Amino acid sequence: MRVRNMTEGNPLSHILLFAIPLFIGNIFQQIYSIVDQMVAGHCLGDGAIAAIGATSALYGLMINLASGLNNGYAITVTQSFGAGDGQRLRRSIAGMIMLDAGSVVIITTLSLVFMEPLLRFMNTPENIFYEAYSYIAVICGGMGATICYNMVAGILRAVGNSRTPLYFLMLSSGINIGLDLLFVAVLGFGIIGTAVATVIAQTVSACAAGTYLLKNYRDILPEKEDFSHIPASTYSALLSTGISMGLMYCMIDIGSVIFQRANNELGEAIITAHTAARRWIMVFMQPLTTVAQANATFVGQNWGAGKKDRIRRAMRQVMGIELLWCGFSAAVIFLLGGLLVSVTTGSNDIQMIDNAVLSLKLHVGFFPFVCIIFVLRNAMQAMGKKVVPVSASCIELAMKIGAASVLIPMLGFLGTSLTEPLTWVVMMAFLSVAYLLMRKGLFGIDKTA
Repeated sequence: MRVRNMTEGNPLSHILLFAIPLFIGNIFQQIYSIVDQMVAGHCLGDGAIAAIGATSALYGLMINLASGLNNGYAITVTQSFGAGDGQRLRRSIAGMIMLDAGSVVIITTLSLVFMEPLLRFMNTPENIFYEAYSYIAVICGGMGATICYNMVAGILRAVGNSRTPLYFLMLSSGINIGLDLLFVAVLGFGIIGTAVATVIAQTVSACAAGTYLLKNYRDILPEKEDFSHIPASTYSALLSTGISMGLMYCMIDIGSVIFQRANNELGEAIITAHTAARRWIMVFMQPLTTVAQANATFVGQNWGAGKKDRIRRAMRQVMGIELLWCGFSAAVIFLLGGLLVSVTTGSNDIQMIDNAVLSLKLHVGFFPFVCIIFVLRNAMQAMGKKVVPVSASCIELAMKIGAASVLIPMLGFLGTSLTEPLTWVVMMAFLSVAYLLMRKGLFGIDKTA
């Protein structure tokens, strides 16, 4: 059984060793998203990329809800592990399983029932509506596998094992890429083939991860009696952190849905440019999110162990590493942005490529603000301080609604490209002030936290 106790030893070493598998895994996720786009673009044309892109905010909403809930539940598991409380650990995992079982039913049902009206609400162009709906409906049908994988990965990471989830992500990515090529390029299934490939790959990954967990982590997994003796306080802690994290992600993605609704009105070519840019923005953002996630596990374990001095030291080191990555990302995008967009879309449309590169440059230029947001928001959640991160997400929601109402109609795609950078500036300022106040004891944390 592989575990990592982060309450002893060098903080930065723990965080980086934990983050490396997370980073590689996240990159694999982005790779098969890019392969989806490349296969669709090269085999089916720009319209297919636009159809996938028109659903990206809704897809992100569902995926991030599942991920947010499980990341939140895992905070309670992490704190139990850090405190060395075996019974609380098993019952926390039991509660996590019960809550996820309910989430599968609710999220899958609601997404399938309301998907068509949501796509209509988002002004999805009629010429790509059928392809967009077919794609997202298949993805919704596979939400059970997505939630199951996120649950298993959350449990493994909570006890310090970030390497094993990577292996299953690599497996999923390889299957997804192979099936993309088979279903679309060889069998001609069209855009629905990319969705079916994704669902099959995620299902295999979830089954393999679940089997591994059962075979290798029996000591921490709940027994039958643990399911029947889950204290109300455990459910309360799980729901508190899970809903807080899920709500934080949902606020972000609800804003993205409204934001994309306005962007969809700009036409198919703009949707394609936005989609192409988003793929690369997410790739270069992965190290920032990954290190912040690894730091959150570190913070959770040390918070459970009462070692607040280690938390403060680690956060300073993590900020420095993330700022270095921001500089590297900017250099790559400003030098090679056009080439990256052209290769992944297979398009020769100069205007589309120029728009995508404009978006890329504006976003990476503001990455330093993003790194501060990620580190502070994840660390606060891991400490059990939920109000400030959710409030920051509410700010993001409000600004995206404002952009959809004013900025995008006024400036077009330039407004689309400016919205997130401006939002990041405001969120960073809010979180920084809140964290400084928290350190002074406003949230009941002493000055060494």
